[in-house]
Amino acid sequence: MFPLVSQKFRALSCFAAAALALAGSGCMKGPNYQRPVAAVPEHYKEAPPDGWKTAQPNDGVIRGKWWEIFGDPALNALEEQVNISNQNVLQAEAQFREAVAAVRISRSALFPTVTATPSITGEQSSSRLSTTGNRALTTGVYSLPVNASYTADVWGNLRRSVNASAASAQALDAALENVRLLYQAELASDYFTLHGLDGDFALLQETVNSYDEYLKLTRIRYAGGVATDADVSEAETQLYTTQAQLVDIGVQRTQTEHAIAVLIGKPPRELELARYAIQVEPPAIPVGLPSTLLERRPDIADAERQAAAANEQIGIAQSAFYPTLTLAASAGVQSTNILNWITWPARFWTIGPQLAQILFDAGKRTAQVAQAQAGYDATAAAYRQSVLTAFEQVEDNLSALRVLEQEAAVTDEAVRSAKRSVDVTTAQYKGGTVLYLNVIQVQTIALADERAAVDLKTRRMVASVGLIQALGGGWDNTKLPTRQEVGDTPVRFQPNH
Repeated sequence: MFPLVSQKFRALSCFAAAALALAGSGCMKGPNYQRPVAAVPEHYKEAPPDGWKTAQPNDGVIRGKWWEIFGDPALNALEEQVNISNQNVLQAEAQFREAVAAVRISRSALFPTVTATPSITGEQSSSRLSTTGNRALTTGVYSLPVNASYTADVWGNLRRSVNASAASAQALDAALENVRLLYQAELASDYFTLHGLDGDFALLQETVNSYDEYLKLTRIRYAGGVATDADVSEAETQLYTTQAQLVDIGVQRTQTEHAIAVLIGKPPRELELARYAIQVEPPAIPVGLPSTLLERRPDIADAERQAAAANEQIGIAQSAFYPTLTLAASAGVQSTNILNWITWPARFWTIGPQLAQILFDAGKRTAQVAQAQAGYDATAAAYRQSVLTAFEQVEDNLSALRVLEQEAAVTDEAVRSAKRSVDVTTAQYKGGTVLYLNVIQVQTIALADERAAVDLKTRRMVASVGLIQALGGGWDNTKLPTRQEVGDTPVRFQPNH
C-alpha cells in the first residue's frame, strides 16, 4: 500500500534537489522509450515478375505521385481530388489538428497559471452588536488580487504528458497519410476494375453480334431443311444468355462508377467516365529491401508512435507514488475606501509552497502502473503485428503479379487455340459434318477463355496498385512532423462547407 522505505528516501532526496531548483528538472520517473523490436527478413520470399529488377531505380523507392506511374491522365485527375474532397480524408485531417491542439494543452501545464479576481463587497453589521450605540455599521471592501500557481514537474509527469500528446499527434499524422493512401489505392483499384468491365462489355457485345449472325445462319439452314429446330433453339438460348451477361456487366460498371464518385467527394450523378478497355501492362514497381519497409509504411509509423505514447503513460503512472510540489502566490491591493484603493499602503501579498503526498489509496496507483504497462504491451504487440501484416501484403502482391503474368501468357495461348477451334468447327458445321451443339461447345470455351484474359488484365493492374500500397505509396517516416512541429503546426487545409 505504501512505497518502500528506500523508494521514499530516494524520492525525498530527488524532491529536495528539484525544490531548490524550482524548475522540475530533477528525477524523471518511468522507462525511457525504445522502439519495439520486430522481425525483419533480409530478402522477400517472392521474386518480382521477370524484367522488374533491371527496370527499377537504383534506390528502390517510389517517388512523387505514385499513380502517375500508370501514365493515365484520367486517373491522375481523379486522384488529385481525393486529398481535397474525400470526407474520410478530411475527417482524419481534422483529428490530426485536434491532436495538435491537445499537445498545446498538455504543454501549458509546464507554465504557471495567473488569474485576477477583482471584487467589491459591502457589509452591514447588526445594530445590536454595534459598539457605537444603536447604529448599524456599514463597511465596504475593495479588492484587486492577482493569483499565481505553479506545479513543479519534479518527477517528469508533466513532460511525459507533453511527450505522450506529441507522440499521439504524430501517430494521427501517420494515420492521416495512411487514410490518404488507402483511398487513393481504392480509387485506382476501382478505376482499373471499371475499365476491366469495359473490356468485358466490349467482348460480350462483339460476342452477341457474332451469336446473332450464327442464329440467322441457323434459321436459314433450318428453313432449307439442313438444320433442326433444336439447332435454332440452342442458337437462341446461347444468344439470349450472352445478352443477359452483357446487361449484368452494365450494372456492375454503374455501381463501380458510383463508388469512384464518392471517393472523390462527389454525388454519383456528377461523374461519368469514358468507356475503354485496359490496354497497358502493369508498370515495373521499385520494391526495395525489406529493411526499408518499416520506414515507408504510414500505418507502421502510426503503430510505433502509439507505442511511444503508451510508454509515457507508464512514467506518468509511476510518478503518482511521489509528492507533488505546488507553489502559490497572491498579490494586489485591498481597502475599505475606494479613494485609497489603488495606493501603495493598500498592497498585500502571500506566497508559499505546498507539498502533497497520497498516503493510502487501496492499491489504486499500483493498479494504474500495471494498467499502463499492459497498455504499452498491447501497443507494442500491435506494432509488431502491423510489421508482419506489411510483409505479408508485399509478398502477396509480388506473388500475385508474378503468377498472374504467367497465367496471362498461358491464357493468351488458350484464347488463340479456342478461336482456331471455333473456326474449324464452324466450317465443319457449315459442311454438315458436325451438329450445331459442337459449335456451341467450342464457342462457350472460347468466350470463357477470352473473358479470363480480360479478367487477368484487370487483376494484374489491381495487384500492381496493391503492391504500391503495400510499399507505402512513396511515403517515408522523414515526413512525420517533429515534436516541435506538432506543438505549432499550421492548419493544412479546411474542409469544404
